Amino acid sequence: MGESDEGLAETARRARMRGIRTMLKPHIWIRGRSDGKWCGDIDFSTEAEWDGWWASYRRMILHNAQMAQRSGMEALCIGTDLRSTVLKRPGEWRRLIADVRKDYGGELTYSANWNREFEEVPFWEALDYIGIQAYFPLVESTDVTPASLKAAWAPYVKRIEALQQPVGKSVLFTEVGYQSTVDAAVDPWAWRSIEPLDFELQAACYEAMFQAFWNRPWFAGANIRKWFPEGRRPSGGRRERGFTP
Repeated sequence: MGESDEGLAETARRARMRGIRTMLKPHIWIRGRSDGKWCGDIDFSTEAEWDGWWASYRRMILHNAQMAQRSGMEALCIGTDLRSTVLKRPGEWRRLIADVRKDYGGELTYSANWNREFEEVPFWEALDYIGIQAYFPLVESTDVTPASLKAAWAPYVKRIEALQQPVGKSVLFTEVGYQSTVDAAVDPWAWRSIEPLDFELQAACYEAMFQAFWNRPWFAGANIRKWFPEGRRPSGGRRERGFTP
């Protein structure tokens, strides 16, 4: 149904009928990302440029907050991977959080990148969850075992717990996912369409993640990316090697 307001509302309605809660999670995508551009590097040289960007971003988030409220969506993510803006404009984020809460009564989080950003966000206490894009690299090669995958999570668990304890908020993996390829655990965020298939490794990656976190009282859960409702396409193409479990 696409990403229109109507399509998102209908998706949430159908999910609710099946006992599934919905988190609305707007993203910013930058053209030319293949040239190294990434939303985490968004930056400006003048106050006027920053003001213009924030005015536009606020309109977008407040619109989504109002739509999420009308549609009964249970949670809203107010941003994803916007590290530079978080570090340089934390006051703007706090004001945005306060304004979103005027329009939206559900739970709020921000989706911080696994690479440093989740430890740098200065406004976690103003949200309901510590949100992490949990694409932590687990190994450096394709020679892995279930035991090595589980052991690889240990240092990340310590880092997350060290952040969570003083903040006092539960941790939500706003995204976590693995492709069904032999290198799925090396850099889990990457899309690949040529690597050999390995469904067993994909399953082992998910199992290791759940074993590492599921019984920790501060772990709120995980949103699996990117799970297509029609499942895999048995064509040997990009979709089959994608993130659908």
